[in-house]
Amino acid sequence: MTAFDVARIGPGEGSVAPRTRLRSDAPTQSLDGAWRFRLSPSPELAPRDEWARGETEGWDEITVPAHWNMSGFGTPAYSNVQFPFPIDPPYPPDENPVGDYVRRIDVDDAIRRVTDAGGRALLRFDGIESAADVFVNGTRLGSTRGSRLTHEFDVTGLLTGTGDVVAVRVAQFSDGTYLENQDMWWLPGIFRSVTLLARPVGGIDDAVLTGDFDHESGHGTVEVTTSAAAVLEVPELGIRADVPAGRSIVDAGVVAPWSAETPRLYDATLATASETVSVRIGFRRVRAHGGVLTLNGRAIMLRGVNRHEHDPERGRVHTTELARRDLVLMKQHNINAVRTSHYPPHPEFLDLTDELGLYVIDECDLETHEYEYVSWRGNPSDDPAWEASFVDRIRRTVTRDRTHPSVIMWSLGNESGAGCNIRAMARWVRENDDTRLIHYEGDHSSRDTDVYSRMYASHDEVRRIGEEADEIPPADIRAAELRRRSLPFVHCEFGHAMGNSPGGVKEYWELYERFPRLAGGFIWEWVEHAIAIEDERGRRAFRYGGDFGESVHDHNFVIDGLISADREPRPGLVDYAAIVAPVVIEVDADRRGILLQNRYDHVDTDHLTVRWRREVDGEVVAQGELAVPAVGPRQRERIGLPAEARATGEPRVADVLTVNAALRDATDWAAAGHVVATGQQVRTGVPLVGAATAPHADGFDRRGRPLRLGSLDIVEGPGIGIWRAPTDNDLFPGWDEPTLPPMAERWALARIDRMQTRVRSIEADAAALVVDTRVGAPSFDSGVDALWRWSRVPEGMLLELDLRSIGSWDNSWIEKAPFSWTVDWARLGVDVALAGAPLGMDFAGLGPGPSYPDTDSGVRFGWFQAAADELVTPHVRPQESGSRRGVRTAVIRTTEGGVRVSVVGGEALDAGVALTVSPWDRTTLSTTSHASLLPEPTATHVSIDIAQSGVGTATCGPGVLPRYRLPARDASFALLFETV
Repeated sequence: MTAFDVARIGPGEGSVAPRTRLRSDAPTQSLDGAWRFRLSPSPELAPRDEWARGETEGWDEITVPAHWNMSGFGTPAYSNVQFPFPIDPPYPPDENPVGDYVRRIDVDDAIRRVTDAGGRALLRFDGIESAADVFVNGTRLGSTRGSRLTHEFDVTGLLTGTGDVVAVRVAQFSDGTYLENQDMWWLPGIFRSVTLLARPVGGIDDAVLTGDFDHESGHGTVEVTTSAAAVLEVPELGIRADVPAGRSIVDAGVVAPWSAETPRLYDATLATASETVSVRIGFRRVRAHGGVLTLNGRAIMLRGVNRHEHDPERGRVHTTELARRDLVLMKQHNINAVRTSHYPPHPEFLDLTDELGLYVIDECDLETHEYEYVSWRGNPSDDPAWEASFVDRIRRTVTRDRTHPSVIMWSLGNESGAGCNIRAMARWVRENDDTRLIHYEGDHSSRDTDVYSRMYASHDEVRRIGEEADEIPPADIRAAELRRRSLPFVHCEFGHAMGNSPGGVKEYWELYERFPRLAGGFIWEWVEHAIAIEDERGRRAFRYGGDFGESVHDHNFVIDGLISADREPRPGLVDYAAIVAPVVIEVDADRRGILLQNRYDHVDTDHLTVRWRREVDGEVVAQGELAVPAVGPRQRERIGLPAEARATGEPRVADVLTVNAALRDATDWAAAGHVVATGQQVRTGVPLVGAATAPHADGFDRRGRPLRLGSLDIVEGPGIGIWRAPTDNDLFPGWDEPTLPPMAERWALARIDRMQTRVRSIEADAAALVVDTRVGAPSFDSGVDALWRWSRVPEGMLLELDLRSIGSWDNSWIEKAPFSWTVDWARLGVDVALAGAPLGMDFAGLGPGPSYPDTDSGVRFGWFQAAADELVTPHVRPQESGSRRGVRTAVIRTTEGGVRVSVVGGEALDAGVALTVSPWDRTTLSTTSHASLLPEPTATHVSIDIAQSGVGTATCGPGVLPRYRLPARDASFALLFETV
């Protein structure tokens, strides 16, 4: 047994040349299932016994595909940029677990017949993290590098047919790990399928079938590159052609083109006497033309997300069901593009993107981000010794996936700096595939790419990039810079969806729509990478970095998705869906018509129905369908509304006209009637309140606070609140203010999380009990003065509240502070805790889900219900959530009763209030590390805010934009509390 070499620079060795992934009728045999397994602490301590010949007495069993540390052998670990061991390439640490896998197989008769007839047999591994040596019957075949890349080994002549032993020795870390620091869990093992393949004599060892489309003539061609002379058939197009070995072009005549909006595929076969392979061809042409990204001659907008592969129980193990579920959710939320961060996905994923219609940036299995910690010294990207490793990785990526029409760009990798090896990868791609563009963000000069790509560029920078296309360049501009300015711009990561976020996305999208050079962007990211466990009480719970004893980790930075690990949409996804909607509906203020803007790039609106509905105080009073002409792509049309849609009379709460564009027919990803876009016009009413009288004194405590609201006892408050339980974004400074403390730190320094109240006076007149309070921060003279006027009215209890900011809200009190900054508030409102755990609420306002000032595109005005488990968002790390904005009236229900609260006066009459109903107070939320550790609720915590701060995306990218911040301010509003 040779030593297991895990510290050599270079690609894997011994495997056959990479081949295109094709569906073949040649026999195959899955080796997935139960394998014998043994774990050793390091390569040095891994036994050098006869394990590779099948001696496995006393071993454990493991399922393949799986990660061993998700299967009871060790524990997962998470880190982002920081590396889990010293940067000492190519060496991994001595503490480097090694897993030995053994399986005895009887070769299927169909495969044996092929090999008996002179054919070959290949052993294919689709994914092993991070390095492996492969054996058959004790003979070493070679090694693998590139955890998410396919390796095939020729096992012809090594198989006896009965009781053959396949053995694999896998190291968690290797020289390859230095190229695979991709912001995800470290999950070793054979985690993709293992397959035995028969290769018949005279078969098609490799072939590429690519559909090209000429948008001017409407004609398509099929480019065929095949290892053997074969017959090409595309029955739907009447094609039956003999094609020689090598490259040839076959005219397809008039074809329907493929796009994300029209994912038209044609079934094709390529056959020899001994093998038939099948491919689904999509005819399309991708270009960067005049600084604009085009498909089939038309500019396209990438409404994208970054997607890691993640299953909360299985890690990066693929299932077709979960992949389809992801893509269906994307399509239902108007997403049309995926960047496969930061490695090629399971090959079945691309079959689905072809079928359902999504553009793909297929990314190479490469990231050397850890070198940022050492100022990029020794970065392999610029070390010629690593060139073969880099080129092998892009070669395996491109070769495997080049038949897929959905792949419109090859990405050379992620966050790996610049250098000679990046250039070598780009050269290989250009020499081997000219049907797609090259993407890479790590080199801002874009010398090796066809698009200019950035991540987390600020709004101002994105605007400047858009303007570059129209500017006259300076006379002394260099050729390389002139070329960069001519490229389409792709925002490959923006809008970091960590916790309650991302804010500011709408403002980015307005820029993308404004400047033709801007081809859209990709939210980071699609799914939260929480790992499911069973806690000490037997409940399913989620965990993140540091929860498994890691000494190096990045906490919950892995919980940053638009959907939960269980595929539950987060509010940020709903917001994003509305922002990127392919149709925009603007309702005239007088309701005489709508302006319908088609933002599809290739199709008109004939596949949509447009319906309107008018509701007054929660009752539908009229509705109908509009006769809408087929509005062409990127065109707009004004359509009239019937008289019944117009407002008459004065509503008590609101008169709302809603116009929806929905699918006319069912698709593969949604039912007929699925809404893709909404427009509204809302006219609010002015509630009438009866004559006020002073309330009974016995209904208030000695500090002038009511003892009950509606039928509910007050447990705590009411009081004034300007703080929130910090969101993930509140804990980071933001890339726009990197030298300033994060917002949560500013709040803590100003002590607004521990404000104290002093009653200055209590007075009664004929109409009200008037309570004057001052709420201040310990040690400082800043605070809020509040004048509370409590009155009895026939409808219930009336509160008229005037708020005044006092003192200084900056950092002038910090001695020798290097920078000046202000203490913007998180919110401004009333906090009260009511008796009983929450049961839910009914409300008239913006919904149905929560929103904040910079994440409110996906909500609409209506009459909604929120059950107890819908009141707040179950973020894995507890934080502020659950705000329903624009609320006019709401009924809050607890296990002890209920109360109705309504806006009846003050500035809230214009926009309503933000209402948050939570099972937990903010201090509990801010001091609890995991949602599963929150206590059972005993009270209902209500906040009624007149103003709020946005949430921003400071975890990566800018913080809260200035327009959504909340500087210290005055306010006044009136609320009515009624018994229900």
